[in-house]
Amino acid sequence: MTTNSEECPRVLIVDDEKFIRDILADFLGMEGYVVRTAEDGQAALSELSHAQYDIVISDLKMPRMGGIELLEAVGTRAPHALTVMMTGFGTVETAIDAMKRGAYDYILKPFKVEEVIHVVQRGLEKQRLAAENLRLKEALSLYKVSEAIAASLSLEEVLTTLGDAAIHEIHGDFVAIWLDDGEGNHYERQRLLPPEHLRSAALKDVSASAFGTFDQAAFREHLSRDSTLLEHGAKAARFLQSELAFPIQSLIAAPLRMKQRLLGWIGVVSYTSGKRFNEGQRKLLSIVASRAAAAIENARLYEDLRATFQQTIEGLAKAIDKMDRYTAGHSDRVALYAVYLAVRLGLPPEQVEIIRQSALMHDIGKIGCVLNLNKPGRLTQIEYESFKRHPGFGLDILEPIRFLHPLIPGVHLHHERWDGRGYPLGLKGHDVPLIARIIAVADTYDAMTSDRAYRRALPHEVAVAEIERCAGTQFDPLLSHDFCAGLDDYREAEIAKGNKVPD
Repeated sequence: MTTNSEECPRVLIVDDEKFIRDILADFLGMEGYVVRTAEDGQAALSELSHAQYDIVISDLKMPRMGGIELLEAVGTRAPHALTVMMTGFGTVETAIDAMKRGAYDYILKPFKVEEVIHVVQRGLEKQRLAAENLRLKEALSLYKVSEAIAASLSLEEVLTTLGDAAIHEIHGDFVAIWLDDGEGNHYERQRLLPPEHLRSAALKDVSASAFGTFDQAAFREHLSRDSTLLEHGAKAARFLQSELAFPIQSLIAAPLRMKQRLLGWIGVVSYTSGKRFNEGQRKLLSIVASRAAAAIENARLYEDLRATFQQTIEGLAKAIDKMDRYTAGHSDRVALYAVYLAVRLGLPPEQVEIIRQSALMHDIGKIGCVLNLNKPGRLTQIEYESFKRHPGFGLDILEPIRFLHPLIPGVHLHHERWDGRGYPLGLKGHDVPLIARIIAVADTYDAMTSDRAYRRALPHEVAVAEIERCAGTQFDPLLSHDFCAGLDDYREAEIAKGNKVPD
């Protein structure tokens, strides 16, 4: 058996008879266990507050604090320790009652030392199997977390998954993720606290700001020379800037590194008394952080690619507006009106943003129309039929770009009508997607209130009256009503901002 005291199982013997304590300490010590003794329950609790134990062997009847009372206290102070009860005066029922209260086993006095050793061995084997099962669960959780991180191209999702893993798998009281700002510094990108039901009683009502802020310089200096960071107490406190409301117990951190570049780090802090992180938890965090670093890099590249595509498409949309001096700024205005209506409808911010982008690009398909959009007078029938193909061309342009797919319904179907007489598909009523119905109203209002080669801009009041007249035929009646009902207030707010609105 190993003689390394850090790896040997630890046993605490609690009995008011010194002879019993010494006998058990001698024999269990010869078996290779680290053994300490206490004369009663109170002395045992003092010992448990200073060191961790795998098994507590306690007499039932002792002065100051008996075995049953100690058993209940062990459940709070050292929940991972197994408790074995000894009794030389009671009945088997007394021992069984102790087991119902949480004891692992019992020993009747007078006992044979071999029996005690056998009970200890069985208890330690149970703990070994439980630890192995926990490791298997952690490995499965690690696999799931790694797969979730690798599958995402969203920086927000990657960081959320990484933070959640630190909360739920490592059981941190406070988690912060820092990222580089592209200019040689790092900033706190995310901070997380566990949900209320996972917080210790002392931390239930503590706000996120009370947990302090990581010291950027300390982290960068340490991680520049060492990828391992596991500290406790005062050594851990030096990695936080501000004075803390309560003492730090433990800190682990892992770098988010791509090759030689430090993208940032994730730090996990324990403020719960007695809860110290171990090397296994540090390794787990390092593995997840390593996977997350690659995913963060990929997500940033993807965001850059998206931004490039977005700028290209928006540039093309503006180029369409430039093709006709009468429609200059049309896409921007349609986007403003569409957003106004979407917000008025109470749509969530992410959906409002999709509507804004789709409205900006709603005429992108005009690139494919071979006709003079700047000619005076109305289009001929042949030219009109060619013009009607632009929604389909818009679909063709956006279809190959996967992340722009949410914008397609607005681009492809904004010329559909409520009564089914629109194009290109002749959809009717609610078969027309909401985004397309919103853009249809915004597009028509701006078209009517803008100068065209064949007519002057219509007054605001005339355009509103026309939209109300066409409610239920060309437009969704509810959307028409909402658009017109709040338009005057919207126009006044825009004027107050110094923005120009139709007369």
